[in-house]
Amino acid sequence: MLHCKTRREARRTETGEYVPLSEQATALWSRARIMEAEKHLTDASKAGRIGRFQLEAAIQSVHAQRAWTGRTEWEEIALLYEGLMRLAPTIGALVGRAADVAEARGAARGLELLEATPSEAIQNYQPYWALAAHLFKRMQRSEQASAAYSRAIGLCEEPAMRDFLMRQSRQL
Repeated sequence: MLHCKTRREARRTETGEYVPLSEQATALWSRARIMEAEKHLTDASKAGRIGRFQLEAAIQSVHAQRAWTGRTEWEEIALLYEGLMRLAPTIGALVGRAADVAEARGAARGLELLEATPSEAIQNYQPYWALAAHLFKRMQRSEQASAAYSRAIGLCEEPAMRDFLMRQSRQL
């Protein structure tokens, strides 16, 4: 959670518009919080066993390294997601893994993983539909992207996120 808090100031523009993680200005991330989160992750690693929350924190840690390196190590995150899937294959982990794999190995592979998600789990899960829309858009499958954006927008409860999805949809 601390890793996520480090990015709070970068999640919105000055006018309140949503900014996705990949587009956030890392200069706005709290370096002090990143270092504190890294200390906790290091301490947890000394327990000698890996758990769900350690893996989730490790994924966030790799994202946080972009503040220093200027790049995201998608393949490292993909490996961490594989471990997370073994321990806790939640709907959030399934969608997160698909998003990451799309970055590391291509939109088609990410979409393949996303579409393997059990249908009963995704009906009202907005992040699934937002990612599906994004991947369809990247693959130039406009009709499917439009339908997925529509579903994601309809399920979205956060105004800034809804506006972001609507802007993305209009770009089709």
